[in-house]
This record gives sequence, C-alpha cells and structure tokens, in this order.
Amino acid sequence: MAEMTLIDAIRQAMDEELARDKRVFIVGEDVGPRGGVFRATMGLHAKYGGDRIVDSPLAELSIIAIGIGAALDGLHPICEIQFADFIHPAFNQIVNEAAKLYYRSGGTWNVPMTIRAPYGGGISGGLYHSQSLEALFAHVPGLKIVIPSNPHDAKGLLKSAIREPNPVLFFEPKKGYRLIKGDVPDGEYTVPIGPAQVTREGTDLSVFAYGMMHWYCLQAADEVAQEGISVEVVDLRTILPVDTKTILESVKKTSKALIVHEDTLTMGYGAEVAAVIAGEAFEYLDGPVVRLGGPDVPAVPFSHSLQDWFMPNPKKIADAIRKLARY
Repeated sequence: MAEMTLIDAIRQAMDEELARDKRVFIVGEDVGPRGGVFRATMGLHAKYGGDRIVDSPLAELSIIAIGIGAALDGLHPICEIQFADFIHPAFNQIVNEAAKLYYRSGGTWNVPMTIRAPYGGGISGGLYHSQSLEALFAHVPGLKIVIPSNPHDAKGLLKSAIREPNPVLFFEPKKGYRLIKGDVPDGEYTVPIGPAQVTREGTDLSVFAYGMMHWYCLQAADEVAQEGISVEVVDLRTILPVDTKTILESVKKTSKALIVHEDTLTMGYGAEVAAVIAGEAFEYLDGPVVRLGGPDVPAVPFSHSLQDWFMPNPKKIADAIRKLARY
C-alpha cells in the first residue's frame, strides 16, 4: 500500500492504462506539457509524447467529437473537460451521439471513451467553476456515470472506465483532489462500475452520498457516534446505473435514510435515491426519507462565506442526522 491523494491516484490510473494499451490516449485543454489545470496529466506528455497526450483547442464540443470519432475507429480516448461547467457545448455530442450509438447501431458500434470532468464547489471558483452537473446526465440511458470519493476507488474505477466498451462520465470532486488521501494498493487492480459500497456500518440510520459529500458524511458520522447515534454510510460511487440492491439492504437494516449531495436540492440526484427507497422499502421506514443538498439558487457563490452557506458540510450533515434520528 502507498498513501496518495485523489489526484495522484487518478494520474497513476491513466499512466498505467496508457502503458498497458496503446489505443489509449488523452485529449483536452492544457493536458500536454502543462499537465492540466489541476496537474492531473503532469509528466504524461514527456513520457508518452504529443501523439497520445493531445492539447486541444478551447472547444469542448470538438474534444468530445474527436473522442467519439476515435472511439469508433478502435481507439480508447480519455477526454478531459477542464471544468464540468464547460461541458454544456458538448451536451449534444454526449447525449445524442455517444450515448446512443450502441443502441442505434444494433450493438455493432461501440464507443469506448471516458470523459473526465472536475466538478463541485469549495475552491471559490464562482458560478462557472463550481457546478455539480451529474443529475443532468443521469437521465440518459447509454451512459455510465462514476463519481469516486477516495484514492483507492478513483484509481480502480478510472481503470475500469477506460476499459468499458461504451461511454463513461467520470466526475471528480475537485475540492478533494489534494485534500482526500488514502491507501492505494501496489500493482494491478480495478474496481467494478456499478456496485455501491458500505463504508461504515451502522444501525440507527443510513446516509447515502458520493464524491466529496461522502467524505463529509464519514466525518459527520464520527461526530454523532460520540452522542450514541450509529450511522451507516453508503458510498454510491456509481450513480448510473443505480445500485438499488445495496441501497435497499441498508434501509431495511436501519429503517431511516438521509441522502446528501452538493447539487441544488430540487431535481438533484438524491430525488432518484429517495424514489427508490419510497417505492421499494416503504414498509421498512421509521421516518421520512430526507434529502440534504445545496439551496435552489443559480450557482455556487464566489465569496467564501456565501460558498459555505451553499455547500453541505460535516456540521450540516451531522445536524440533519440528529434531526432524523429523533423520529
């Protein structure tokens, strides 16, 4: 085992996949000699050259279009969108082309591409560098959507995503890039796309989250444990497809559910998890299905104080746990 940060684990995954398979290449803005705005690709251009680590124009639509074309020609592109907020110009390419080509061709055309995008607030990036967009894409069959919360999973899930035969959106919690650290095994391993993971066993209530919010939920669970509240924390990891089995097993065990995501509350991804629980585990519930998310305002504010007001954090999560535990 070696301790590393989230961003180091992501870089290592790409490095290993580039070395393993010559069909793999990276394309995106500033991914070349500069190593990307977050340094996710640092050192890879010098190691693999400009033919495989390709600096693109400032045009997200073209980054994704190049990826689709290359994938149809048998390559395995990793397309980096510098910030998830800038993915909108490529929405049509992702939703109407990449996600539908396998179905549209009757299973004869695969689109083996991975789209990496840093998402979320917490870095005082303002409205164009802080959005959480996973719910916009989770409605689209044909896509898989992965959001890691720790270095071990980030590496293993990214390696799995690169090997997938069809498109994977890989959203990375940018605030956690260097904040979240953890042990990563030496040698080859992957983490399967799909299954959620119970990261903390508990009996009083279940908390479901992903990405940065999962890391915060673990801290909140530690805090309320000192008050005698036993919290089970479930890291969803993959939000499309939904691991309904793990979600329902946890709720049947604890009888209460709190869902936490950073995105605005209304129509956020937590609504889907709540619907699964209400529809398939109603008779096990001993309290309301509760969601905690960002307020319904147009964007994450720039100022530190307003950003803190917008984002869920361990204190807000702990307060929501206490309130639900009282039912």
